[in-house]
Amino acid sequence: MTDIEFFFDPVCPLAWITSRWLEEVRRQRPIDVEWRFISLRILNEKRDYDKEFPPRYDEFHTMGLRLLRVAAALRDTEGPDVVGPYYAAVSGAIHVDRRRDDFLESGGVAGVLAELGHKPGYAEARLDASWDEVVRAEGDVGLSRTGGNLGTPIITFGPPDGPSLFGPVIGRVPRGAEALELWDAVEVLARFGGFYEIKRSIREKLVQER
Repeated sequence: MTDIEFFFDPVCPLAWITSRWLEEVRRQRPIDVEWRFISLRILNEKRDYDKEFPPRYDEFHTMGLRLLRVAAALRDTEGPDVVGPYYAAVSGAIHVDRRRDDFLESGGVAGVLAELGHKPGYAEARLDASWDEVVRAEGDVGLSRTGGNLGTPIITFGPPDGPSLFGPVIGRVPRGAEALELWDAVEVLARFGGFYEIKRSIREKLVQER
């Protein structure tokens, strides 16, 4: 049985940090994760990117949707176990190696697919909008569990009926015992039905790592 469902967009730097924290927890505890899709481009499709976002956000959110199309095509043929390594490879290149612009064209993702032992031809799915139905439906599942006006990541504990939350948004990856302590605290909050929100605007500088 899946212990956790993690909804991600590969271009979201905050989702990347949270996902690496989850992987740090998994190195210490037997947690089975299903990696699922949520697209920032679809979530913001009714907003005016020119007026409401910094420059190039439309371009990068669209890139995220295209990378999720590839993930959907890959999962459809190869099965769900390939999604986590694909996410790690693509987002690691984007956020840690600073190769974001490589993925604006098909060459970046085709290279990652080849490195993972998959057919580079899966990269053709990035321009196939028929996969948007799959990506949209998965995002709708995540938001149906948390409520709207949220983003990525979304975590579900004990899916499909367990509690879900957006985030947590963290600025660096906790390691060792600290990772477990934070995980236990977040799960306690998630499982309390009356919990709504904790937030502060003072933040550490984001630290992107694998």
